[in-house]
Amino acid sequence: MSPPQGMIELRRLFRFFGETRAVNDVSFTVAPGEVLGFIGPNGAGKTTTMRILSTLDLPSHGDAFVDGFSVVNDPDRVRLRLGFMPDFFGTYPNVNCWEYLDFFARSYGLSGAARQQAVRHTLSFTGLDALLEKPVRALSKGMKQRLCLGRAMIHDPAALILDEPAAGLDPRARIELRRMIRELAAAGKALLVSSHILSELAEMCDQVAIIEQGRILAMGSVDEVLHGQNTRRTIQVRALQHVEKLVGWLAARELLSDVVADGDVVTFGHQGDRQQEAALLRDLVQAGFEISEFSSQKKSLEDVFMRVTTGAVQ
Repeated sequence: MSPPQGMIELRRLFRFFGETRAVNDVSFTVAPGEVLGFIGPNGAGKTTTMRILSTLDLPSHGDAFVDGFSVVNDPDRVRLRLGFMPDFFGTYPNVNCWEYLDFFARSYGLSGAARQQAVRHTLSFTGLDALLEKPVRALSKGMKQRLCLGRAMIHDPAALILDEPAAGLDPRARIELRRMIRELAAAGKALLVSSHILSELAEMCDQVAIIEQGRILAMGSVDEVLHGQNTRRTIQVRALQHVEKLVGWLAARELLSDVVADGDVVTFGHQGDRQQEAALLRDLVQAGFEISEFSSQKKSLEDVFMRVTTGAVQ
């Protein structure tokens, strides 16, 4: 067997529940300093995959590795190198933030000055240092999410798994969470992030993997996934006059499709690149059309998700 290639590696992973293949031949790697967005509808196999990586479940076949250690053969070593932030977590309401993090630091074997330093660093990183004596029960949803992230990183793991970390957060809290995730990646940690907020993943992730019915349907960088799904751009043009003539002119052009006029706005699909878009705008002006607006929008990660998935559950 070849040595693991990434900080996180799944190698032909299967998990059966009776006749159901909850995880069906899943393989991918996450390198140090990289964030992989794990996308899929409910029941797609995301949580089962993350549970296996977190040593909370065993695969039926295959293996997964964290920092070179097998979740099957070396689960104790994996746990020391991995931080897991589940989508639902307990927060012991009768302790304060310092006591909560200190408890988990002790659980990972930290002691003395090293434990206190770990708690201080985690409180500072998550922005909870001003709330260290505040009872956990009095924290807002966003602050509790930060505390849970702190719990996952208290032992300075090489890899982190975050399951729906932005769920229920307001826009400011989501922006702060995105910043912390990118800072963790910049520090060399490998992160696997599951979320239903696909616009967030597109902005924070280096790679994405789309899973449905236990199978990976698409994987790569955000740009690769978008390009691989033949995601054309939608262009809108606002003309000051001669809209019908403009529609005919556009319909006769190569690389353009689905030309539709709505008042003075003409919308159409374009399969070309940015340089070809610029050439199209130049040709419009040279052809005598008076254009007051020209805008293009690339298909989003949500568009790709809707294209490659069917919504089927097992």
